[in-house]
Amino acid sequence: MRKYHFLIALSVIALDRVTKWTIARRLSLHDSIPVIPGFFRIIHAENPGAAFGIFADSPSEWKVGMLIGFSVIALLIVSALLWKNSHTLTSTGIALSLILGGAVGNLWDRLASHRVVDFLLFYIGPHQWPAFNVADSAIVVGAGLLVFEIVFAKSPSQQSA
Repeated sequence: MRKYHFLIALSVIALDRVTKWTIARRLSLHDSIPVIPGFFRIIHAENPGAAFGIFADSPSEWKVGMLIGFSVIALLIVSALLWKNSHTLTSTGIALSLILGGAVGNLWDRLASHRVVDFLLFYIGPHQWPAFNVADSAIVVGAGLLVFEIVFAKSPSQQSA
């Protein structure tokens, strides 16, 4: 079953790379295309910080190194968990695969250019969610699956009933 988990991760990486490459080639930085007026735009943004722009304005020369280091540690942990628990195709394995693929996708950008390309922007009037990308989406969906599984997991006594 490991091959399916790593295939999921590789699919996320491939989709992330293709979409980021397409946006970077077709849209100038900060340009946008309205998709659903008043709600959704495709934009070309670059985030030098962490998720949702955290640390984006930090002048620290250590910022990129720390973000890369944190990403590598997270990748090692997720990979080890996935390797250990990938004997069957479970929601935990799928969640870890999505997180792994997303983390590699964003790490790729960080290593190549010290910033991550974001292009999905949802907003209502002047209120907007921070721009994000396929890798971010995979990480959030994977984390959501893990939380759902933890919250709604049946205890061993409930499973036998």
